[in-house]
Amino acid sequence: MDGTLVDTEPYWIDTEYAMAEKYGGTWSQEHAMNLVGNALLDSGDYIRVHMGIDRTPQQIVDELLDGVVARVEDDVPWRPGARELLSDLHDHDVPCALVTMSWQRFVAPILAQLPSGTFASVVTGDRVELGKPHPEPYLTAAAELGLPPDRCLAIEDSNTGAKSAVAAGCTVLCVPHHVPILEGERRVFADTLAGLGAADLGGLLRDT
Repeated sequence: MDGTLVDTEPYWIDTEYAMAEKYGGTWSQEHAMNLVGNALLDSGDYIRVHMGIDRTPQQIVDELLDGVVARVEDDVPWRPGARELLSDLHDHDVPCALVTMSWQRFVAPILAQLPSGTFASVVTGDRVELGKPHPEPYLTAAAELGLPPDRCLAIEDSNTGAKSAVAAGCTVLCVPHHVPILEGERRVFADTLAGLGAADLGGLLRDT
């Protein structure tokens, strides 16, 4: 979701810098980019160590979510072509799952702006034991769609997410945004989702 369907990374980064200022910690763009695609509690622990603040990972995540949810409720920054692609997939009866390491309370206001039934499965970071890059999130989504992972195409914007999807057995359409994604097996690349439809994604799955 983050960086693929919506460009919320700037919201997270702004909130991280605000937290560093509030608690007298230090932060950098490099540290912020290291968190892209990671499980939230893992990010909370990283922030605790590298920001140097006396907060637990859970406290850090809760405060991050407070800040980012407030921003999303005010404005959802959709990525180019994201809503159009979702609409076309729905029109062609292609079952879709949302697989994100964000937690449900952050996902909810974004889903509220999409038509009911856009996603047949929603796998959030607080639903799984092991987050990306572990395959559990994508294995969970495929199972809930009733499909083997090798018949699923994942769309990812981070190397962490791509690792998770490939490890689960999915083909991955990589659309890099804030961070680079490495070349690798079962990975195909595009510059944008704009102009892509259900037929395009089906072709990518057949060709890999």
